[in-house]
Amino acid sequence: MNRGPFASDEITRMALGLNRLARNLWWTWDHAAQEVFRELSERGWRNLYHNAVAVLHEVSDHELRIRLQDRAFAQQVQDVLRRFDEYMTCEDTWGQKNAPQFLDRPIAYFSAEFGFHETLPIAAGGLGVLAGDHAKSASDLGLGFVGISLFYREGYFMQSINPDGWQAEYYTLLEPRNLPMEPVLNGHGEPLICTVGVAATEVSFKAWRVNVGRVPVYLLDSNVPDNEPMFRDLTLHVYGGDSTTRIMQELLLGVGGVRLLRAMGIKPSVYHLNEGHAAFLILELVREKMAEGLSFEAALEQTRNECVFTTHTPVEAGHDKFTRDVMELALHRFFREFRVPRETIFRLGRVNPDDEHAPFNMTALAVRGSRATNAVSELHARVTRKMLKQLYPSKTEDEVPIGHVSNGVHILGWMKGPVRSFWTRKLGQGWEKDVHDPAFWQKMLDPQFVSDEELWALRYKLRRELIEFTRRRLLLQCERLTRSDFIAFDALLNPDALTIGFGRRFAVYKRATLVFQKLDRLVELIKDKHRPVQFIFAGKAHPRDEPGKRIIQEIINLSRSPELKGKVVFIENYDIHVARQMVSGCDLWLNNPRRPLEASGTSGMKTPWNVALNLSILDGWWREAYDGTNGFAIGNDSQPDSVEEQDRLDSENLYRVLADEVIPCFFQRAPNGVPRAWIQKVRRAMATVPPRFNTWRMAIEYTTRYYLGGDTVTSPAQNAAEAATDKQAAS
Repeated sequence: MNRGPFASDEITRMALGLNRLARNLWWTWDHAAQEVFRELSERGWRNLYHNAVAVLHEVSDHELRIRLQDRAFAQQVQDVLRRFDEYMTCEDTWGQKNAPQFLDRPIAYFSAEFGFHETLPIAAGGLGVLAGDHAKSASDLGLGFVGISLFYREGYFMQSINPDGWQAEYYTLLEPRNLPMEPVLNGHGEPLICTVGVAATEVSFKAWRVNVGRVPVYLLDSNVPDNEPMFRDLTLHVYGGDSTTRIMQELLLGVGGVRLLRAMGIKPSVYHLNEGHAAFLILELVREKMAEGLSFEAALEQTRNECVFTTHTPVEAGHDKFTRDVMELALHRFFREFRVPRETIFRLGRVNPDDEHAPFNMTALAVRGSRATNAVSELHARVTRKMLKQLYPSKTEDEVPIGHVSNGVHILGWMKGPVRSFWTRKLGQGWEKDVHDPAFWQKMLDPQFVSDEELWALRYKLRRELIEFTRRRLLLQCERLTRSDFIAFDALLNPDALTIGFGRRFAVYKRATLVFQKLDRLVELIKDKHRPVQFIFAGKAHPRDEPGKRIIQEIINLSRSPELKGKVVFIENYDIHVARQMVSGCDLWLNNPRRPLEASGTSGMKTPWNVALNLSILDGWWREAYDGTNGFAIGNDSQPDSVEEQDRLDSENLYRVLADEVIPCFFQRAPNGVPRAWIQKVRRAMATVPPRFNTWRMAIEYTTRYYLGGDTVTSPAQNAAEAATDKQAAS
């Protein structure tokens, strides 16, 4: 029987519910919620970076209320809002059962970048995406957790490629009104304003709250009318400007972040420094405790007990270092608030405290001010112990107390809609609750649970979507197209070809051009009409990274060559949206960094539930994940000392594994066209990677080993740090 029209108050409740939902990033990992916003405006959803808030601004209140008269659509909305409310109010969570103390005194997670979604482009790369996935999993687990970062009002740069193949950068202004964020207000309903001493000035800042499920992430914003223009622009760009801008950003992040938490009445029990950018928070915590009457030594010791530090950088040049002059300039006003000699503070940040000419090293400060330090993969821990050995002069390299928590990814956040629809059709509603259960993934080994044919059909669908997405993007990248050009682009790439993806930051050590080292051999491989192969590249080089830009230019020029045209393409403006398309659509994810410079990496972790495989150097996470049956390895678990020899050997091994293992396995087909051996590897990847390399496991491991105080370590050079106070007390 048809029911009558909805009551006005019921429609109002649904409309208010959609507006509340749009301002919570929970919808970014809920496919049904995304479908609601997409249905409201298909064009707006696509053209506005899949931004739920912006879509609602496209739809008038009157139109929304009329649309909600459609009972089928209204039922969709009600189902989504019901699940959202159940998620937000659920008390039966892992965090409430296992770490209830953090509900009142949360974990404060400081990161210079958070990568949540293409809607909010305030991340430069993997560090930010990891932070975003960590926050999402903390929400899922019900952990008491808050994030602190900066609101970069022009975000990370947008990339375009000029006719010469050279990367150009441009920026677009982010309008908070159109973003899933809200201002942090004081008791009078006005923006909450805090201050931090930067250089000789008191810089004011406000904050924005981003709701990530149950987890709030606060973004500090120096664009306040009271500030001078140079300080208003302090939060303009991600990692913007020179070293002076960088240190001022880090001062705002670390010191300002602590002051914001205090102003909101939040008293964290743990401060987690995600990389050394936020290490100045240690000085602020010490300053606070000294203001309450503690000595420097006692304040530093208490601060150590509150902080844990994760380092992601396996190369010396990747650690932030500042000269004494820059430190004196940026911390001039802040230093005046300390009742200890400046030299005492400088010694905390020197690798060798006695070297007065050494720069101030943010990693050294973070390690000395934290009770525990961890790397992000097992091999990275080895590299880090060697790199930071100087901070532990009384210990051997093997005794340096640095462990590791291997990175992960947020499974549902990186599971594309067609994959989720596939499992919903097969298993019915509610299967998502099992995606972190190893037993769910073990079922992938059973052809009775899911057949080879079903998996291969899904792989074809995902590849087709990537190819059509790539064609659309390449059309947008090109100007002055003729009608014949449009036809040519619509035929670009082969839906039957082995599609290999490479998408990441274009740092030199990642060796994006390794596969082109012996061009004649590559051409021979990809020109085989019976076993076609194609490559899709994407990625950005830092605006000041000229060698990285030259690598991009080289690939683009190669893609235009007669030998590779149509077989190699480059998608510009790599972001989370492009990454999602690529990790789901490619058959094989290529990663060939110069070992051991990949601390962990996370992009390849996202491929297995998309029926795809990894081909990688045994570095970072893949060294731990690869078991000989769940993908392909380039070389073995070692590397030559010579960089030239390493590149030569890795290039040889890459061609060998492509020619002898990958391509034959992919094109060896059963009579019905299914590559049985390839699918068997996919099954092994699905059974072995998602259960381990996810941020649920990672967040639980941080909680049990570090946040709850299980792994505490003696601070490095503790005696030297304490001696610094005595030595300089008379200064």
